[in-house]
Amino acid sequence: MPQIHFGRFNLPPRPLVMGILNVTPDSFSDGGQHHSLEYAVSHAERMVGEGVDIIDVGGESSRPGAPALPLEEELRRVLPVLYALRDSGTPVSVDTYKPTVMREAILAGVDMINDINAFRAPGAIDAVRGSDCALCIMHMLDNPATMQHNPAYGDVVADVVAFLRERVEALTAAGIERERLWIDPGFGFGKTVEHNYALLKAGRRLVAELGLPLLAGVSRKSMIGAVTGKPVEQRLAGSIGGALAAVAHGAQIVRVHDVAETVDALKVWQAAQ
Repeated sequence: MPQIHFGRFNLPPRPLVMGILNVTPDSFSDGGQHHSLEYAVSHAERMVGEGVDIIDVGGESSRPGAPALPLEEELRRVLPVLYALRDSGTPVSVDTYKPTVMREAILAGVDMINDINAFRAPGAIDAVRGSDCALCIMHMLDNPATMQHNPAYGDVVADVVAFLRERVEALTAAGIERERLWIDPGFGFGKTVEHNYALLKAGRRLVAELGLPLLAGVSRKSMIGAVTGKPVEQRLAGSIGGALAAVAHGAQIVRVHDVAETVDALKVWQAAQ
């Protein structure tokens, strides 16, 4: 794996663990648990101690059916956390699709913008163009409020590749360096269980066809519950299995809720390679 650049940080050439830090009252898995600044920072510090490589801060739930959050409320939730973590010694990502939040997050020193909307919002590309942070381009069908209403594709892998290629071309045409870009097939964002597992197995195809590193987020999602029959709070083992499968199929970052367990699992997986 190549050396990985995240703004101020050079990360090691191995699969990386991105820890989820939701500062929301309504995320599907951990909504409300880290809603105050004190608890959010405490959880981030715990993830650092567990070996996290990147902390992904999100202020708006993107669970299926979630309504849009007003801009001012998202800023109120995420900016204090971003400023509190800027000197943590660990790269920080912000999960947002709003250009204003992107701009403010860049001023706060984030190392990645993780956009479920693939920088399609008016002004999003302009918001990130002048920075040096990494940019993650995710595929989503429609929007969180409607994405799980009977999602359909001609060929889910080919359709997702085509969408991501178009977005990569849009960003590079705007003058953004390819070296800053990551791709994410968007597990659970407008996909059936079958779509999700087809994309999971096609990870190396996505990397090969697009020539960019792959981020995969399957942690605790319904695709895990559909296979294991477990509710969200009992999906740890299934989520670790999903993370290992993603890495085996070419993912370079896995986005997870359970950092310590995933870090340990990846250490064993690497020792066996």
